[in-house]
Amino acid sequence: MTESQRPSGEYPMYPSYGNGDAAYPPPPSYRPAQPIATGPGTTVWPGGGGADGHSGGGGDDGYGDFHGLPQPAPQPPARGRRRVGRPVALLTAVAVAAAVVGGVTATAIGQFTDSGSSGSGTSSAVSGTTVSQSSAGTVAGVAQAASPTIVEIGASSNVGESTGSGVIITSDGEIVTNNHVIAGASTIKVTLNSGKTYTAKVVGTDAGKDLALIKLEGASGLKTATLGDSSSLKVGDQVVAIGSPEGLTGTVTSGIVSALNRDVTVAKGGDSGQGQGQQGGGRSDWPFQFGGQQFNGDTGDSTTTYKAIQTDASLNPGNSGGALINMNGEIIGINSAMYSASSSDGSNSAGAGSVGLGFAIPVNTLKADLDTLRSGNSS
Repeated sequence: MTESQRPSGEYPMYPSYGNGDAAYPPPPSYRPAQPIATGPGTTVWPGGGGADGHSGGGGDDGYGDFHGLPQPAPQPPARGRRRVGRPVALLTAVAVAAAVVGGVTATAIGQFTDSGSSGSGTSSAVSGTTVSQSSAGTVAGVAQAASPTIVEIGASSNVGESTGSGVIITSDGEIVTNNHVIAGASTIKVTLNSGKTYTAKVVGTDAGKDLALIKLEGASGLKTATLGDSSSLKVGDQVVAIGSPEGLTGTVTSGIVSALNRDVTVAKGGDSGQGQGQQGGGRSDWPFQFGGQQFNGDTGDSTTTYKAIQTDASLNPGNSGGALINMNGEIIGINSAMYSASSSDGSNSAGAGSVGLGFAIPVNTLKADLDTLRSGNSS
């Protein structure tokens, strides 16, 4: 055992010896951050030896065998290391926040689109002429949405019976069709897409625009069509036609807008005894004039001319008064005339059919005329 010299007037300093609880003097419970200063000229380093370099115990950590003692509290990282860690922590926080916001946004959008496409909470349901989100831009989607708003019209007069189509525009049964479909009719029967039949009365007609408004008796809660904007149409836009050609209710065809602002001349309904779908004498004439020529027979002496949308969507006798629809399910025209090559030479209607040359009254013409039709005026 070694003794350290006691300087005059100072307390003796005892060397460290022993291990664990038996050590004397007892080791500190944690490593001091600074050396312990004693008397002048003497410095004691616990467990690490004195100033003269002698070790106070074994072990690589300078504590000798003090392994059973409590360990010192972890020291905070150095300032330089914190600076390196801050950007990483910041980026992590931003990423977590972005993920949370993204999830909330996606959930909100999903709930919004679901509620907008379905009143019952199912995303595949349709309302009126709104195309479901899953079927947007497809002929099937347009047909599913718009078909419930298209009806078949059967008109009886003293010259026979005619079949045409119409579009429901109010839930209580206002229906738009061509004037030549119902002109001179004594009885009008309307069959819905569901098969239910109503009797209808004429509200107002406009022979100059070949438009008419009829009203179902005792109807309510009907699905209604959405009237679009025909001024936004472009040549080449895809369209769908729905009507009742030859009495085949709910027939769907499709095509494109072939041209705009075509001058089409048709007979004022009732004057010539010939109208769309007329069944007198086994004929099915649909007369009109275009480009100075007459098609599908004689239009008669009393005619009217309007600017029409030309389409190659297949139209046949019975489509008149039905809808031309854009890919959003909006009505952009009322089908009014088509060219049937076989019927133009007076042959039997069995050989007649669409050759991709059809015409529709722009829906903006209809919207501008609705107040006049609802007032009950006839022209």
